[in-house]
Amino acid sequence: MLWRCRNRVIDLSEPVVMGILNVTPDSFSDGGRYASPDAAFDRAARMVAEGAAILDVGGESTRPGALGVDEATELERVLPVIERIARHLDVAISIDTSKPGVMAQATGAGACIVNDVYALRAPGAREWAARAAVGVCLMHMRGEPRTMQNDPSYLDVVAEVCEFLGAQRAACEAAGIAAPAIALDPGVGFGKGLEHNLALLRALPRIAALGSPLLVGVSRKSFIGRVLGRQTDERLAGGLGLAALAVSMGARIIRTHDVGPTRDAIRMVDAVLKGGAADRAGAAR
Repeated sequence: MLWRCRNRVIDLSEPVVMGILNVTPDSFSDGGRYASPDAAFDRAARMVAEGAAILDVGGESTRPGALGVDEATELERVLPVIERIARHLDVAISIDTSKPGVMAQATGAGACIVNDVYALRAPGAREWAARAAVGVCLMHMRGEPRTMQNDPSYLDVVAEVCEFLGAQRAACEAAGIAAPAIALDPGVGFGKGLEHNLALLRALPRIAALGSPLLVGVSRKSFIGRVLGRQTDERLAGGLGLAALAVSMGARIIRTHDVGPTRDAIRMVDAVLKGGAADRAGAAR
């Protein structure tokens, strides 16, 4: 499986890690730590050294309760970081934004992927993405970050997420975005309660069966804390368990704060799964 992202083609025959680079003062996990361009670049270089295939740069927090920022502020945060990464590191750069203006300028600075929690529903976003030939990740979210955790409810969360992702992908293709450029994200933790998140994780094979590359992000999320009774900085083991589970169930891209340990975990799972495929092929012969 290949993910076609502007000037790059990302090979997903093995699962890859997308490293999270928040350049905001208020992200839930590392807000403020990488707000300066120097600190952000140093963090980016470390994640690439640890094996990140993609860096996801975000200048607007999407944590529950987060307030939005204007386009100028978001650009001021992300553009110097993207430009420096593009000049000095050999890595695919993703812009985590929902604003078409930020998408366009970030791509001009060196990004080749748009990771949008609103699934390119902003006016003009799909048409711009088609013209730019960027890779896109369409995520499911109920509501918006400020309100998404205010008593989320579903009749059937898996069916509703699958229907939404299928419909948004179809809308993107109708706007001219090539099918191989589209990845899907069920949006674990975005407008979902604990049982919704667990149900989506159990249903990852069904979501992967939609046929597009599947991205899963669970790193340090609050539902891990609810299950394990762990604070944000104590959730690595829980996140690694879920990353391994996700790859075993069809995910090809794992979005995480903890690149090195996550890459090790998913490489081991991939080795076991590929060995199983080889064993089955040998038995068939």
